[in-house]
Amino acid sequence: MSGMRVIAGTARGRRLKTVPGDGVRPIMDRVKESLFNILNPDIPGATMLDLFAGTGSVGIEALSRGAKYVRFIDRNRAAIKIINENLDLTKLGARAEVINLDAFTLLAKTPNFAFDYVFIAPPQYKEIWSQALLKIDAAPEWLVEDGWAIVQIDPVEYKEIALDNLEEFDQRRYSSTLLVFYERKPVTDE
Repeated sequence: MSGMRVIAGTARGRRLKTVPGDGVRPIMDRVKESLFNILNPDIPGATMLDLFAGTGSVGIEALSRGAKYVRFIDRNRAAIKIINENLDLTKLGARAEVINLDAFTLLAKTPNFAFDYVFIAPPQYKEIWSQALLKIDAAPEWLVEDGWAIVQIDPVEYKEIALDNLEEFDQRRYSSTLLVFYERKPVTDE
C-alpha cells in the first residue's frame, strides 16, 4: 500500500505516516478527494472532530485546506504518536488538538465545543459507527446548527437508523467505501 498523502492546500503532496497493523481503516486518497470535493467550499475556517482519527489523514487534509481547528481522538497510543508526527510533518499542529481517549468516553461527556463536522470512521464490522452516531444524535451540541456528521463505512455495514436530531441527506459509494452524510436538524422552538 502506498503512503497516504495530503491532496490539497498548504501541505499538498506531503506523504503521511501510517499506523502499523490493521487496527485502523485508512481512507483511500480517491475517497478523501471526493469527500473534500463535497466539503471544500465550507472547509476554510471550519472546525472538525475526527473521532476515530487513526493516522489523522482526514483532519490533516481539512487543516491543510484551511480548517480553523481539528480535534483528533483515538484510543490507540500508536495512532496518537503517528497523528502528532504527521502534524509535525505538515506543520499544522498549531490548529490541532490530539487526545488519547476512547471516542465513547469523549461522547459521554457534556459537549464543550460545537463542530462544523464530526468525522466517524471507526474499525469495521463492530457497529461502532452507529453507536457513535446515536451518541451524537443524543447530544447534538457536538455539532453547530446545520453541522454535519459524516460516516465512512463498508457498504455492507450500512443500515438506516432512527435519529431525533440528525437527518441523513446523502450517500456516496466508492467501491468498498460508503460515505454517509447526516445534518443536524434545525433547532425548533416548541
